Amino acid sequence: MRRSESKRETFQRLATKRTNGVLERLRILGHCANPQLYEYSEEDVKKIFRAIDKELKVVKTRFQNSSKSEFRL
Repeated sequence: MRRSESKRETFQRLATKRTNGVLERLRILGHCANPQLYEYSEEDVKKIFRAIDKELKVVKTRFQNSSKSEFRL
């Protein structure tokens, strides 16, 4: 965290950078959809998107559950 940066500012800075990174990598993955350059099956595509969907659900859950407090002694 930068010196006078609040938690909110840190979140905004990092979340923006990381989200843009994810979106860029998805765009790059999209290049593999060109059938003139690559050969793939429908099952290959399903596997890719199942993996992406699964990880997306995990991350969404982390955000939804992050505001709940835990018991601590």
